[in-house]
Amino acid sequence: MSHPYLSHDVAGEGPAVLLLHSSVCDRRMWDPQWRVLIDAGFRLIRPDFRGHGDSAAPLGPHSDAEDIRDLLDELTVDRVAVVGSSFGGRVALEFAARWPERVASLALLCAGAPGHRPSPSLAAFDDKEDQLIEADDIAGAVELNVSTWLGPDADGNTRAMVRLMQRRAFDVQLAAEEFDALPPPEPLRPARIGAIPVLAVSGAHDFADFREIAASLPHQLPNARHLELPWAGHLPSLERPAEVADLLVGFLRNPL
Repeated sequence: MSHPYLSHDVAGEGPAVLLLHSSVCDRRMWDPQWRVLIDAGFRLIRPDFRGHGDSAAPLGPHSDAEDIRDLLDELTVDRVAVVGSSFGGRVALEFAARWPERVASLALLCAGAPGHRPSPSLAAFDDKEDQLIEADDIAGAVELNVSTWLGPDADGNTRAMVRLMQRRAFDVQLAAEEFDALPPPEPLRPARIGAIPVLAVSGAHDFADFREIAASLPHQLPNARHLELPWAGHLPSLERPAEVADLLVGFLRNPL
């Protein structure tokens, strides 16, 4: 469907659910859960962030959270449950902190957090990725992401799918003109999120950063609970799609 910035899909009938993808992926990462969630009675909205999938790279500084707000305004969706994976989870937290009245619940899968400072191990990954891109080894940078972010349960088809999505993101973003980005969002202020029900999922095979973000949320938010998946890496919805689909349906139907 058309939108000034964000390509997106809308399907299904019932309470609105917004699916926000990881920066390694695009909206296709939700394909494995798409039909299950529609059949469970939800209206699904899944955008590509700018510079991912079918959305063009940004032409200047922008806010992903504001893009999401504008998309929901255009779709006349006042209130929505938000499911966010990784970077999409970080955007979900920023969106909920800025417009809490629009968020019915939050399901965060290995989410980042606004204002989080990377650990040495995560910073080392970023450095390695930058080095490969500067050396014009885009295929190497893609493989680094596939091997880093997918846990041991991801099969060959899943790895091929992530390879395709990450390569698309690199191709779109590297072809665009560079500009100074907006300052990173300020650190999360839990009081702004209030009593929104939150499910914070982490993976035992993921970076400590994301495990600690998920584990910390119940200490900051009154209606948050943490669930660590012992089998998961950073992208559990792709690693065990059916299990995560069941988890999401259960939470979305009964978030408290």
